[in-house]
Amino acid sequence: MPFGEGVSINRPPLFCGVNYQFWKVRMKIFIHSTDKGIWESIENGPFIPQVKRDEVFVDKPSSEWTEAENKKAKFDWIAKNIITFALSCDEFFRVSQCSSTKDMWDILEVTHEGTTDVKRARKHALIQEYELFLMQKGESICDVQKRFSHIVNHLMSLGKMFDEEELNIKILKCLDRTWQPKVTTISESKDLTSMSITSLFGKIREQELEIHRLVVQESEDKHNKSIALKACKQQPDSCGSEEET
Repeated sequence: MPFGEGVSINRPPLFCGVNYQFWKVRMKIFIHSTDKGIWESIENGPFIPQVKRDEVFVDKPSSEWTEAENKKAKFDWIAKNIITFALSCDEFFRVSQCSSTKDMWDILEVTHEGTTDVKRARKHALIQEYELFLMQKGESICDVQKRFSHIVNHLMSLGKMFDEEELNIKILKCLDRTWQPKVTTISESKDLTSMSITSLFGKIREQELEIHRLVVQESEDKHNKSIALKACKQQPDSCGSEEET
C-alpha cells in the first residue's frame, strides 16, 4: 500500500516508494497550505542570515538574529520534520543523513524520477504518446479522460506547457467517427480557447449518457413488444382475430 495516510488534512501523505509523482504533487499542496515559506526553504535551501563586515558578507551569529530571521531560518527544520514524517522507514533512511530539506527533496526526486537526462527521455516518450493519442475501440469517455489526463499531468510535471485550446482540439480529434456530429456541434458553438478540458469532457459525457439512455429505452421497447406479441399469439380473440359468425 503506497499511501497509508489521508485521514486528516493535518497529516502529510505517507510515501512508501511507489507512485512518487502523485505523492510529490500532494506534498507540495500540503506544504504550501502550511506556509509558503516552508516550500521556499525546500526549493532554495535553508535561510542563513548574513551581515556585512569589512565589505564582506558573513553568516550572522544566531544571537543577533531578528525575530523575522529566526522564523525564516526555522522553516528548514519545519520542512525537514514534515518530510521525514511523510516517509516510510526505507525512504527515511535514504535521506536521513542530509543536512537540509533541499538535499532530501533532491535525492528523492533523482531516485524516483531520474536524472535530467532520464526526465528528458521520459518527456519525449510521453510527447509521442500524446501526439498519437486516440480513443480505443469500446472505450468509454471516462476511460479516455483518465488516460488523457494521466499523460497531460505527467508532461506538465516534467515542464511541458499546454493552453486550453490545444488540449480541447486534441480531445475532439482523438474521438472516433461515431462522435463526429457531437464534435462538430461543440466546435461550432463553444469557445475552445477558454473552456477547460474538464468542462469539455463533461459535455461529451452528457452525450454518452444520453446515447446510453436511448439504447436502453430501445431495448426495453423491443422487449415489451416481444412480450405483447407473444401474448397476442396465446390469446388470438383478445388481439383482434376474426370472430366466428
